[in-house]
Formats: sequence, structure tokens, C-alpha cells
Amino acid sequence: MSSLQQTLSARIQAVTGIDPELRPATKPQFGHFQSNVALRLAKQEGKPPREVASAIIDRLELADIAEPPELAGPGFINLRLKAETLASAASEQLVDDRVGVAQTDDPKVVVIDYSAPNVAKQMHVGHLRSTIIGDSLNRVLTVLGHTVIPQNHIGDWGTQFGLLVEEILAEGIDPMALDLVSAEDLYRRASERFKTDEEFARLARKRVVLLQSGDEKTLAIWRQLIEISKAAFNAVYARLGVRLNDDHLAGESSYNDDLAKVVQELENNGTAVIDQGALCVFVEGFNAPMIIRKSDGGYGYSTTDLAAIRHRVQDLHADRIIYVVGAEQSFHFDQVFAVATKAGFLPPGVSAEHVRYGLVLGEGGKRLRTREGGTMKLVDLLDAAEEKAAPAVALAAIKYADLSSGLNKDYVFDIDRMVATTGNTGPYLQYAHARTHQVLRKAEAEGIALPEKITVLDEPAEQALALLLPRLGEVVEEVAQTLQPHRLCGYLHDVAVAYSTFYEQCPVLRSEGDVRASRLALCLATQRVLATGLDLLGIQAPDRM
Repeated sequence: MSSLQQTLSARIQAVTGIDPELRPATKPQFGHFQSNVALRLAKQEGKPPREVASAIIDRLELADIAEPPELAGPGFINLRLKAETLASAASEQLVDDRVGVAQTDDPKVVVIDYSAPNVAKQMHVGHLRSTIIGDSLNRVLTVLGHTVIPQNHIGDWGTQFGLLVEEILAEGIDPMALDLVSAEDLYRRASERFKTDEEFARLARKRVVLLQSGDEKTLAIWRQLIEISKAAFNAVYARLGVRLNDDHLAGESSYNDDLAKVVQELENNGTAVIDQGALCVFVEGFNAPMIIRKSDGGYGYSTTDLAAIRHRVQDLHADRIIYVVGAEQSFHFDQVFAVATKAGFLPPGVSAEHVRYGLVLGEGGKRLRTREGGTMKLVDLLDAAEEKAAPAVALAAIKYADLSSGLNKDYVFDIDRMVATTGNTGPYLQYAHARTHQVLRKAEAEGIALPEKITVLDEPAEQALALLLPRLGEVVEEVAQTLQPHRLCGYLHDVAVAYSTFYEQCPVLRSEGDVRASRLALCLATQRVLATGLDLLGIQAPDRM
């Protein structure tokens, strides 16, 4: 709710005693906001709704910010802000670089777990959403003044490395001669040999033990595989324009030394108990216990995730932990959070949230795959998009489609629709931004100075745009609270549509005097709002298209 809407609501509630549930008007002729508060009060008071509405209007004190309220229909109250009120609020977007996005009064340390590719494997379409969503949440929370610590929980530990290292030794390969594609091919060969060659399988299992016990020869090859993978991951991150680097790596291996400590703590405080030879934690509401230590003494993903939470709270001092992971992992994270709470790893005042997201689908609503039926590699997806549009536009298309659909929903990767500069797409927002620059460039070329504030808002299209612009800050705060970036996407699309209507109905440079100055200021304010909003989505805001 914008500050103007909040002010109106507060004044109506002061008269009625209840929330007026103020809503944006459905049509310009109904003003800017509407309330059905009189209809609800009429039922309580046993009076005609129009009579109740009229009594409310008589008592309202809004003359400083709004036109006289209007009684409509069966008892609706229509409210129209004064043009000067709108102009003043919209002009706030021109005051400083923050464009109405205020710093929080309660800054937190926020840890965001996202991306998480596997070492020695190429990133695939399954990593797209986690990386894009996590990056946007990082940007939103950072701009509000929170301290954001990204954690890239890469898969860099486990039995697969026994196979990889043993295959490298068997083939006499120099690990540093590999790239990620050839490393992935190597793993396929190792997997096939593991199934058919008993001696290789025995050596691979032994190699896992050597890795876990710190054998230097094995560790050296393992480190080289990580370096190869990091280079490939960073190339993809640079191409995606996301804020992830080597400082944010916190793979499974980084918690290896903590696993025994976590298990000991859980045993000592009675959280974990032995059940059928395994160490387990039983939590009410779950039909199966979490296995903390297997009967053979090994640890699983759940133990690593508990160690991660413990580290993030105790060492990183997190107030809020966010996991951007697919919806299919919902049960796992619900259980991990419940066990962490029971164990005291998640103390009161520290929250853990799982940002669930759906799948990226191909034609026919099926999982997006290659023509051969394999998993679509992320670089191939980006290449396909760039065959349809310039890199910045293609990336805007992909990111906006991903963020605007609502995280829990699956969405179809239809690149022809996504790169269109019409409709609800990323390129459409980029085009709107470029259009504002076009007007401002022409004004500069004609020697017209850019004004510092909006003063005249006589046309409905001007007012509709001016009404939207001050809402950026509230929308950004809403995304920070709900972790739903599609709300920012929807707002920016509304701004772009309103600007298009304004552009078509209200000549800027062909107008004169205060009208021209005010419309130029409105263009500048729109440009700043779109640029800021697009940046928070991780999308470039081009000056020309």
C-alpha cells in the first residue's frame, strides 16, 4: 500500500473505526481509490448503505490531499487525490538515487542459499531458476540495507568423486587438461565401468575412503576438478549477470569436519536417538525420522544441511536463512528446519525459509530436454535464446519469464513469446525504458533543460502514471517480506503500460511551458523507476533498442 493510500485509509478508519479496505479504482471516472466500508457498516447498523456512506463523507477531513469524496452506486465511496498531491508524490522519484526505496529500520543478516551446481558436471536447466531467483532476492534485500551473504552450496563431495578420481588414474589423464564437458564425459565412462568392472568398483569405493580420510594424492586431483568446475560456473554466472563469485562458494565439503560435532551435539542433548542401528531424530508431524548417521556410520545430505544451518547461525550470525530450491525438496527442508529448531540450531528470532519453485517446461508441458531426450544444458538454453535476440534482450526475456510467472508455478520456455517487445515480457519493459530515454535525448538535443519536479497533472493518463510511480518502495519491501519477485514484475509491467498510454495520449515535446516541463519530469521519473526495478530483477535497462 502506497503512503498516499495509507494516509487515506488511516483517515477513513479514524471516522469508521474499521479498515476501509481501500482499493484502486477500476476505472478513471471512479477516481483513484474506492471503498466499500459503508456497505459493511450498514449491515452492522441496520441502516441503508448510502445513508451510512453519506454520513462518513460528511465527517471525513481530506481537503488537504483529495477532492471532495463522491458517493456512488449502492454505497461506495470514491476518492480522487488532488493533482498537486499526486505531483508532489511522483516528484519524490527525482529527489535522490534511491527512487523512493527507503533503507530498512531493522537491518538483518540474511543468508541466501542458491544455484548449487555439482562439481564436474555442466550446469543445466534445473539450475536456471535457483540462480535467477536467488540473485533477484539478493538484490532486493541488499538495496533495502540488509547484509546479504550468498552461499553457493555446490556438490563437491561424495561417492561420485571416488569414481572420477579412479577413472582419471586408470586412464592416465592430466586433470588440468580437462574442461567441464570432458570431465562430465569422464564421469559417464567411470559410471559404466563401475557397473561392469568389479575391480574398478572396489578401487573406486576405496578411493572414496581415501578422499574422506585426507589422502593427499586423491585430494590433489579432487581440488583440480573443483578448479575446472569453478571456471565454468563463473563463466555462466558472468553470462547471466548474477552476483555470485568464488567468495560465495560453500560446498558440501566445507561442512565435512563439522558432521561428527553435529552428531555429538544431537546425541548429548537427547535430540537424536538410536533406532535400528541408525542415529535418528523423530519430529512430530513427519511420518519418518531424519537419519542423522546411518547404521554403517556414514552421513547423508540431511546431516550436512544441519551443519550448514548451525554454521550460518553461529558463525555467519544469520537472522534469516533463505533456501532457493525446487519444490520437490519441500519435505526435506520442512524436516531439516523442524529438526534444526528442536536441536537449538535455529534459535528463536532466526527464521529459515524455503523458496519453492516449479519446473521449466518445454513443448507440450513436458520437462525441457534436448532433442535426444537428455537434460538441457544451461549454456545451450542461453545460446538458443541469443539466436532470437541480442544477448541483453535474450537474457531479459529469460529472467522476466522466470520471475514473473509466480515461483510455485511451472512455466513453458517459449522463447519466441518471451523475446517479444509487446505483451508481458522483459523486452517490453526494456523497450518502455528505452522510450523514456528517447524523449529525454530529444529534449536535450533541442536545448530543453530537464525539470526537477512534476507540477501539472491535468490528463487522466498523466495521473494514472503519477499514481503508480511512488509505489516502487512499497513493492520492493513487499518482495523482501514475501520473497515473491513476480510482484515487482507485475508492478513494473503496470508502469510500462501506463507510460505507453501517457506517451500516446500526452505529447511531451510538442507541448509548451509548465505542461511540457512537467511531462518531461514524468518521463524522467518513469525512467528512474523502470531502471531501478529492472536492476533489482537482474535485467539490463538499455537506453536504446
